[in-house]
Amino acid sequence: MYQQAYGSQEYRQQDVMGASPIRLVIMAYDFAINACDAKDFEKAARAISVLRDALDFDYPEVATGLFRLYQYSLDNLRAGNFEGARSILVELRDAWSGAEKNVTARTLPNRAYTQSVARAAA
Repeated sequence: MYQQAYGSQEYRQQDVMGASPIRLVIMAYDFAINACDAKDFEKAARAISVLRDALDFDYPEVATGLFRLYQYSLDNLRAGNFEGARSILVELRDAWSGAEKNVTARTLPNRAYTQSVARAAA
């Protein structure tokens, strides 16, 4: 059993270390959503706090809006309303996931072009 848990933890660690910034945000949302599903106040609050603390206020309109949503989610948790917090987190996660797909779609053609040029040059 220890080996399975260790292998799983090692895989998770490698997954995190190789993740893009957007993927890390999505992982934090997944952690928070799973904690809400388990009604684990501490884990959910910690994950939301990590998301809140990572906001970049050099972009005040976006950061302020997200800050308010995170605070509202934390207020829901404090009130025992895990479903309320979860619904906000799911919507935000879906938006980040969509952004990740857009970024990936824009970079994949460039990678394919770069690889084909490299093969042609070899």
